[in-house]
Amino acid sequence: MLTAPTRHITVRALPDEQPAVAGVLARAFYDDPVFMHLLPDDASRLQRSEQLFAGMLLRAAAPHDEVHTTHEHTGAAIWFPPGHVHLSVLQQLRYLPTMVRVGRRDLPRILRCMTTMEEQHPHEPHFYLNILGTDPERQGEGIGSALLRAVLDRCDDEGIPAYLEATSPRNAGLYERHGFRTTGEIVLPDGPTMWAMWRDA
Repeated sequence: MLTAPTRHITVRALPDEQPAVAGVLARAFYDDPVFMHLLPDDASRLQRSEQLFAGMLLRAAAPHDEVHTTHEHTGAAIWFPPGHVHLSVLQQLRYLPTMVRVGRRDLPRILRCMTTMEEQHPHEPHFYLNILGTDPERQGEGIGSALLRAVLDRCDDEGIPAYLEATSPRNAGLYERHGFRTTGEIVLPDGPTMWAMWRDA
């Protein structure tokens, strides 16, 4: 007998939940093509990507209260609202020590990736899904969809589009099922391809 899919409840992450959020994102992206390119050392990728999430992305997103997770921290999504999708020069300088500490010899590659993504980022007001990940042991349970709906429902209610960069065909397929369409390819220097995706409200 078929059972109904579990309905996952998403919540905004509190400041003391940031280590758990960083941990689940690091696990989710351990074997992601882009993260394998940016942090090619298998032995240190998990720890360094966790430090990157905690030290930069989560700190940048926290003031906007758009870091979403589940009660069990089985997945997480980092969103930036309209008007805050680009880091100011001051913010970039603030996070530079983290980038240097985490990036080490891979820092030039990480900076080239960020520059390439920024060059193709749309300027029309939108919600930006910076990253979404699910614990590898819990993928396929609808957690990613629940994390998407937490903000996409608001996009529809408020008439605001959304944008993201998919890092794999599998991820792109999830986003397509939620109304995103591919608008172009982002070819990283000497690295894999990402897909720019846009969703009208």
